[in-house]
Amino acid sequence: MSLARARSDYTKQTFSENKIELATKTMVSEVTDKKIYAKNEFKELVEYPYGLLVWATGNTARAVTRDLMAKLGPVQDSRRGLLVDDHLRVLGAEGIFALGDCTATDYAPTAQVAAQEGTYLSKIFAQLAKKQVLVDELEAAKRSTADPARLDALANAVIRASNLRPFHYSHQGSLAYIGSSKAIADLPFGGGNLAAAGLATYYFWRSAYLSQLFSLRNRILVATDWMKCKALGRDVSRE
Repeated sequence: MSLARARSDYTKQTFSENKIELATKTMVSEVTDKKIYAKNEFKELVEYPYGLLVWATGNTARAVTRDLMAKLGPVQDSRRGLLVDDHLRVLGAEGIFALGDCTATDYAPTAQVAAQEGTYLSKIFAQLAKKQVLVDELEAAKRSTADPARLDALANAVIRASNLRPFHYSHQGSLAYIGSSKAIADLPFGGGNLAAAGLATYYFWRSAYLSQLFSLRNRILVATDWMKCKALGRDVSRE
């Protein structure tokens, strides 16, 4: 059994123990004030009565992204977002870069991917700025009839600065909380992936969550909230 299948089965089992019913390969066709109508994998119409509906269907491209795609023409033919090359340059545009959810790439639309793309672009922008400085120095050296050795050195430096390395995503693992003080994890280990689940993974998920917060104040506030909810329960009442 694959690691992905094992995590999926564990999650389904946890949901089942918590009386959560999953409807996979099912597409919602209509929502009324009391029922959800959907078609399952056999194209059969099924009904789901409900009291509270939480709609979480992902995101769509913002207007500014759609407008840019329309202006760039046929080269931007993906409905998912802006198509970019290996350097995150928007296809059909000059000097425009894009990253994150507004792009259509082979990478998962996660914060981990966007963060690495942001780090990559910050280095690319610094390299392009350095290239422009070198180009200006080279032009100034040509006008001042500098010695050939300096001209060659500047020209080679411009060539090196023009060589942009492509973006490469490095998967650092993924974590997901699935309720009942349980979590699942997919972590890189020994050249492969390590799958983990259960209570220990849940505490690992919490520690990783805290470590990603930007300030000590936020870490203390979140940890305090967790302890308060553990001792007193979460207040879901209406005021």
